[in-house]
Amino acid sequence: MEKQDRSTFTGTLGFVLAAAGSAVGLGNIWRFPYLAAKDGGGLFLVIYLVLALTFGFTLLITEVAIGRKTKQSPLTAYGKIKKKWRGLGIIACLVPVLILPYYCVIGGWVVQYFGLYLTNPQFREGTDVYFSNFISSSVNPILTMLLFLLVTAYLVYRGVDKGIEKTSRILMPLLFIFILIIAGYSLFLSYTDDSGVTRTGLQGFLIYLIPNFQGITVGRFFEILVDAMGQLFFSLSVAMGIMITYGSYMKEDSNLNKSINQIEIFDTLIAFLAGVMIIPAVYVFSGYEGLESSGPGLIFIALPQIFVHMGFFGSVLGFLFFATVLFAALTSSISIMEAIVSSFMDEFHLNRNRAVITVTVITIIMATIVCMGYNILNFELTLPNGTTGQILDLMDYISNSVLMPLVAILTCILIGWLAKPDYVISEVEKDSVVMGRKTLYKIMIKYVAPVLLIILFLKAFGLFG
Repeated sequence: MEKQDRSTFTGTLGFVLAAAGSAVGLGNIWRFPYLAAKDGGGLFLVIYLVLALTFGFTLLITEVAIGRKTKQSPLTAYGKIKKKWRGLGIIACLVPVLILPYYCVIGGWVVQYFGLYLTNPQFREGTDVYFSNFISSSVNPILTMLLFLLVTAYLVYRGVDKGIEKTSRILMPLLFIFILIIAGYSLFLSYTDDSGVTRTGLQGFLIYLIPNFQGITVGRFFEILVDAMGQLFFSLSVAMGIMITYGSYMKEDSNLNKSINQIEIFDTLIAFLAGVMIIPAVYVFSGYEGLESSGPGLIFIALPQIFVHMGFFGSVLGFLFFATVLFAALTSSISIMEAIVSSFMDEFHLNRNRAVITVTVITIIMATIVCMGYNILNFELTLPNGTTGQILDLMDYISNSVLMPLVAILTCILIGWLAKPDYVISEVEKDSVVMGRKTLYKIMIKYVAPVLLIILFLKAFGLFG
């Protein structure tokens, strides 16, 4: 079949919202607040912001520029830069292939809780027992996964402008509004526990905002740095093929430099507001101990328990919260699937319909196996970084902790030392656009970013915290 003409976003806003929608995923909601609370509040925020303007900027603008310059998906883009580096494209494409199945499983969990708060406002079973029973059942998780995946596939099937861009233009403003509502409510919470201690949302907010230097040593500072770098790396959706794919859909006259700045601002703002939304509420009802929750435990166990304490408003906030999480998960899953679909279209010259169907079938098989990992295929495996987990955790470890840093390291080598930084700079500076932070970019892509990424890579094997 003949290769299809490449689609494009209708404008800069469409690209920015779609890219930001990809970046604003589950990691911003269930990991960022936990790390901020654990790593000294405002100290973590300052380090994160500095890294966003340097490390994050470098990786993000590199991938978007590669996409727009080559007009290719991640599977084929690297081979366009240097033929011998085609293998890097295969690794880069493998990342979303591994992520999409388990992301859709988690998306199915969100669908389940969203449905509970939508149809049963008096839902009060926000416990680990309910969550464990749900994910370990043999049918329900597969059904909710299928629902989430099919909605994702339909929106990707609709195409770049009618599907991805149109969905982002609707969901991203709604997500932002819902987060603002919940964050504002969290700030004014107050609760007196059984021992007579009263905690307020504003106290929790100050814990989040004010830098805590207590017990800070060189080693501890380095640990916080690595945490912030890891969170930023995953938050921006780099090394997943997504930004290369979305970059390939950018129009030639779009201001790439300005677009990257807007994505950075939007992603960092949402991450910060996610902390405002969650940390004060968790602190009010659970104290410092509650701030230790992260991942699925935070969203599906800790927060539903908090909503119980809020009475009627807890039901309303529960609905708004899971609507917010669902929007964030959906915009991210769309971008992950699009990276794979685009790669199949470029490599195998499939039209969009066939590519979407192929990817959907593969994902259904893999995601069903992930669901079964909590029942008939259940096992516990100790990973090199010291954590234990099942099939989902293993796939997450391989994709996020091993392959993504590896892809980013090799991308820095390719652009920084072989193709040279001007490969990206010349693309950014089309039509007399001035690239901000140009000197910084050259230093980061050649020297600093590779070192930081190697540290992040080694962390996956139990080193550096």
